[in-house]
Amino acid sequence: MAMTEQAQILTNATLLDPADGREGPGHVLIRDGRIADIAWGAAPGLPEGARTIDCAGHVLAPGLIDMRAFVGEPGAEHRETLASASAAAAAGGVTTLVCMPDTNPVIDGPAIVDFVLRRARDTACVNVLPAAAITKGLAGHEMTEFGLLQEAGAVAFTDGLRAVTHAQVMRRAMTYARDFGALLMQHVEEPDLVGEGVMNEGELASRLGLMGIPREAETMMLERDLRLVRLTGARYHAAMISCADSVEIVRRAKHDGLPVTCGASINNLVLNEGDIGHYRTFCKLSPPLRGEADRQALAAALNEGVIDVVVSDHNPQDVETKRLPFAEAADGALGIETLLGAALRLVRAGDVTLARLLAALSANPGRILGRESGRLAVGAPADLVLIDPDVPYVLDKRTLKSRSKNSPFDEAQMQGAAVLTLVGGRIVHRSADLAGAA
Repeated sequence: MAMTEQAQILTNATLLDPADGREGPGHVLIRDGRIADIAWGAAPGLPEGARTIDCAGHVLAPGLIDMRAFVGEPGAEHRETLASASAAAAAGGVTTLVCMPDTNPVIDGPAIVDFVLRRARDTACVNVLPAAAITKGLAGHEMTEFGLLQEAGAVAFTDGLRAVTHAQVMRRAMTYARDFGALLMQHVEEPDLVGEGVMNEGELASRLGLMGIPREAETMMLERDLRLVRLTGARYHAAMISCADSVEIVRRAKHDGLPVTCGASINNLVLNEGDIGHYRTFCKLSPPLRGEADRQALAAALNEGVIDVVVSDHNPQDVETKRLPFAEAADGALGIETLLGAALRLVRAGDVTLARLLAALSANPGRILGRESGRLAVGAPADLVLIDPDVPYVLDKRTLKSRSKNSPFDEAQMQGAAVLTLVGGRIVHRSADLAGAA
């Protein structure tokens, strides 16, 4: 059968569809930016005119969907741009990223949403989906125009690193979100309880002479919001939980049938407060790195399915904001390019299966956001990642695509990486180790 010029077939792959957990050898045919056919098992006859890519037995899965990434454009291009963030995403196997609204100006009006979408179309090599602010200027007082922002292309609503602390405002936002079928993503951290805290409250913080952040800063905000979800029926996503108590709160809410999902940062899943060491500011994050017991509880909750999504929490900072005493340094770290490599640590440790991990990195975010991607299915967008789970390397921050270099995994030994990334069937990243197309 004659094929279009865009047709290509990925052969000799280990297919993994995280939507249903099916895994096995197979081949994928791509035509016009979508998956045209999937052959599980024996190789099909090669279609006439199709370009062939030998996957060398590596794992072929839907591209990752990162639901939480700060992109500096507009207003903080010195930290990151849509072009640099998307290049980092492609290198890390991320084919879709949701950018946070805490830019300058804030993404709180249709014109800014339109600007981000147009800039992404012109400069980004992956799909960029803007999240709009819940409140104007992220000030926590006056709601944005949910309907107009959705029409402009906003996929969710969040105040980024700020929680909506005013209960009446949050109730009103949830009511409007329910009526518009919108998704609210809350940063669950009570700022008054955080106070001047800079790391997890406990013995280590006392030894380091640093102010601590109690777990209750997270759990109190989460409990309040879930009460409001029960009251309003809104779709609610806790952007990042970090402790065992929050896991139990979400588990109960799901058991009660509330429309609730939650995520966890890859940093909280694979690192703990001990990684701060001698005041490593690259590990100053929000939420903070917790103790090992909390980290283990998060990993178990991910494997159980209580935690739906794993995010990079990509928040690049420049040298001036990180090369400071720990208490004065800005929160945030790179994450989008190291998301996959860091997450595979959980698989090697036996904390989570590869299928469950990839579901949290692709299928679940796609479902929550109402996207077609995140599935290895005929008709789905050909947003794919080819993963070599065994390739070893030492992370060198100088090789990262992001403009900033503040990675908590700098000089860490890693194993597993994306060797090929496709967006709409177009190759946006290719490792030099992968054989060329035929």
